[in-house]
Amino acid sequence: MKEITINKNDAGQRIDKFLTKKFTSMPKSLLYKYVRTKRIKVNGKRVKENYMLNAGDILSFYIPDEFFAENQSKAFLVSRSDIKVCYEDENILIVDKEKGLICHSESPEGTEDTLIDRIKAYLYKKGEYDPENENTFSPSLCNRIDRNTQGLVIAAKNAEALRIMNEIIKNREIEKGYLAVSHGILKNRKGELVSYLEKNKEENKVYVKKSPAEGALTAKLEYEVIAENKQKNLSLLKINLKTGRTHQIRAQFAAEGHPILGDGKYAVNKDDRKMGFSSQALCSYSVGFRFVSDKGILNYLNGVTVKTEKPDFVGLFY
Repeated sequence: MKEITINKNDAGQRIDKFLTKKFTSMPKSLLYKYVRTKRIKVNGKRVKENYMLNAGDILSFYIPDEFFAENQSKAFLVSRSDIKVCYEDENILIVDKEKGLICHSESPEGTEDTLIDRIKAYLYKKGEYDPENENTFSPSLCNRIDRNTQGLVIAAKNAEALRIMNEIIKNREIEKGYLAVSHGILKNRKGELVSYLEKNKEENKVYVKKSPAEGALTAKLEYEVIAENKQKNLSLLKINLKTGRTHQIRAQFAAEGHPILGDGKYAVNKDDRKMGFSSQALCSYSVGFRFVSDKGILNYLNGVTVKTEKPDFVGLFY
C-alpha cells in the first residue's frame, strides 16, 4: 500500500482526472476499476470517480508498484534559465520570448529547447518548483505565440493561477497589444479588420474568408498606423487583438494586401531577406488585465499593464 497526500495544486479536480494525469500508463478502464473496487481510497473510504479532491486528502493505493515508477521528468534541467522576466509575483510570470524559440516541444521526444523548459529551470533554480514535491502539476504557459514571433507570454506558477488565467483569456478580459511592420502605406490610419479564418492543419496555415463559413473562426483586431517609412514603403502598426486565432495578424494583413515584413508563409519574403528580415516583424508588446468579474487570487492584477522593450524593427522608422 502506498499513499499520496493531495496538495493545493491537486485540489479542486475530480479524482479520475487526477489519476489520469498521475498514472499516464494506466488504462482508463483499469483506473475506474481500481476506484470502484476500493483499491484506491480517499481518507480510508471508497469514493466515486467524480469525487472532488481537497487539500489534505490522503489517497491510499493497493495497486501494482509499476505504476509508481512514473515521476515527473527533470529533463528541463538541461535548459537555460536566463529568461527575460518582465513581471513576476507568487502566482504568475510574464516573460519576453525571444524570436526563434518555440513555446512547447513539437516532437514526441521533447528534445527541443523550449520556453516552458527554460521557465521550469528558472523556477527550479529559485527554489519555487521541484517536480519531486508535486503529484501532477508543473508550471504551465497560459498563452503561446509563434516560434518566430517575439514577445510576452504568461506562465502560471500554481494550479489555481492557471485555472483563473485560462478563464481570463477565454473571457477576453485581457488586452493583447502587438507591434508589427507591414508592407505598403495603409489608406486608413486606424481601423478594424473582421474576417473568418479556416485552418489547414496539414499546411499549418489559415485561409481568410470575408464571410462566415463552416469551420471558420471569427477573427477581429484593431490597428493604428503609428509611423511610416515612405522610402521603403513600410508602415509601423500598433495592433489590439480582439480574438486570439492562429496566425491571425499575419493572415489578415496579407489578405488586405499589406503582408507583414519578413513573413514567408503568407507572402513572398525574398526581398525582405535582403533587408535582413527572414521572419515576420511582429512582437507581442503588451498585455493588460481588465476584469469584469471576480478573479480570486488574481484580483490584484486588474488594471495592470505589462510591456516589454520595443523590438529592433522599430528602428526602421526612427
